[in-house]
Amino acid sequence: MQRVCFQLQVDPSRLDEYTARHAAVWPDMLEAIAESGRRNYSLFLRPDGLLIGYFEVDDLEASQRFLSASPAAARWEAEMIELFPALEGRADQELRPLREIFHLEAQLDALRPPG
Repeated sequence: MQRVCFQLQVDPSRLDEYTARHAAVWPDMLEAIAESGRRNYSLFLRPDGLLIGYFEVDDLEASQRFLSASPAAARWEAEMIELFPALEGRADQELRPLREIFHLEAQLDALRPPG
């Protein structure tokens, strides 16, 4: 399992719109995300528009390919692109994961004796 964290920049003048859209994500988009293998997916938004996303997935490349081919994701991203002025393409396809440098459970597991 891979933990993926990423950041994007939402247009600060449209934060209410961005938040409202995510309060009622289309059912077919929710299903596409789940079918792509992503789980425990969360988004966090700062008042200046910095968006931090997190999800877990077994195969990030396969998940990306699935969403790239998904009609629901294409429609959703076409609706959302105007809220990301710095992006040239779909937000879901311009995902640049941040490097994980600390994971509590991994370090605790390393301290425990085997067995």
